[in-house]
Amino acid sequence: MRNSDEIWTIVDQHREAFEGLSDRVFDTPEVNFHEYRSVAEHTAMLREQGFRVTENVAGMPTAVMGEAGDEGPVIAILGEFDALPGLAQEAGMATHTPLPGDGAGHGCGHNLLGAGAMLAATAVKDWLAANGIKGRVRYYGCPAEEGGSGKAFMTRAGVFADVDIAISWHPMTFPGVMPARSLANVMVDYSFAGRASHAAAAPHLGRSALDAVELMNVGVNYMREHMPSSARIHYALLDGGGVAPNVVQAAAKVRYMIRGETSADVRALAARVRKIADGAALMTETAVTVQPVAGMSDLVPNRPLEEAMQANIERLGLPDWDDADRKFADDIRATLRPDDINAHYQHVGMGARDGEALAQRITPLDSQRTLMMGSTDVGDVSWVVPLVQAEGATAAIGSPFHSWQFTAQGKSPHAKKGMVHVAKVMAATALDVLQNPALIAAAKAELVERTGGQAYVCPIPDEVKPPQPPRPPAP
Repeated sequence: MRNSDEIWTIVDQHREAFEGLSDRVFDTPEVNFHEYRSVAEHTAMLREQGFRVTENVAGMPTAVMGEAGDEGPVIAILGEFDALPGLAQEAGMATHTPLPGDGAGHGCGHNLLGAGAMLAATAVKDWLAANGIKGRVRYYGCPAEEGGSGKAFMTRAGVFADVDIAISWHPMTFPGVMPARSLANVMVDYSFAGRASHAAAAPHLGRSALDAVELMNVGVNYMREHMPSSARIHYALLDGGGVAPNVVQAAAKVRYMIRGETSADVRALAARVRKIADGAALMTETAVTVQPVAGMSDLVPNRPLEEAMQANIERLGLPDWDDADRKFADDIRATLRPDDINAHYQHVGMGARDGEALAQRITPLDSQRTLMMGSTDVGDVSWVVPLVQAEGATAAIGSPFHSWQFTAQGKSPHAKKGMVHVAKVMAATALDVLQNPALIAAAKAELVERTGGQAYVCPIPDEVKPPQPPRPPAP
């Protein structure tokens, strides 16, 4: 029996337990840094599977690490479990069926992501023990990927300093290797302070912080014409100064996310945005305070690891969909626009195929994909450790990320099949690394070449600490 066959059997032996973990996290969706119940589930599962557990990783109560094995190379498998606001949805329904409550939901499949990553780590742990191989496998439960930059805080704290290779994945619609293409970003709050007054009787005595925010937004909009076409800038009004139009607003706050192809690009753009904020304050005779909140680095590719992972995907083949899986996927697809479906085919660089509600093909390693214009804190890890990510086929083709449709599939049989499938890919890739020192050396040499030997610079200033919101009340 080949080693990959052996570890795939181990994955199947554990699949039921980890499908249950995924479902429990789905049922208690928690947003950035609030993932107390989710990390408790992950911590309990790590202990149940015999990992050595470290809690409060990098000073974050919702980060956890489990380790098994001794000596030898250190393989990290990264998981996530944070949800998104406003995406509560009844699982298994192909119609928009919001749930009551705080409105959070797993619209990016992170309930599957964390459980699948730990399933792979557990299989590697068992394989190491059964074969007497020297090596260590770690599962990292990472909080706040959705804009909170949990892994950036972890990387800054040196959590991955002794890791040889890192492996992760993300729910998607086709199985394949995720291209290392993402945008670096920073998220910054701009708080303006002015002077209140009666808006009718004494408007000349007031200095409007809301005017400053609006002028800043206008200035940034004019800047968009004069920045790289791949850059992106978004904003959200956090505080409009109140609800009384007859009061000149004395305080207002706006949050900006500034994205670029590299961290250096982002720093240059952020400096220009800061000048616009200062100009808005000058024009309105207000004061502006600038507070960085989060940031993410761009992903660093690693060709040797990508080739190893692609070989495992092709050897494994496709998930074993059945008629019920295809029927639910068809029902989801009926709610989508043609543009949604075409966007997914463009993302993987393959033409549309009739009747392909669930993936019938593996994405080629060198397919001509469209550039991913999002950001991920996995990029920060990739600057200090050779890293590779898989894409798992867990959703109907065309399912938009961060949508009720993606949430609705989070507990479906086809999503779980995709999760188990990608756990096998990650576990087999970890075995390749553990048994092939030359692959580790090649991956490390690739990292040095890709970064030009530049040291990692965290996009989050040292004085910015990860949030620690209060724990929820006991159920």
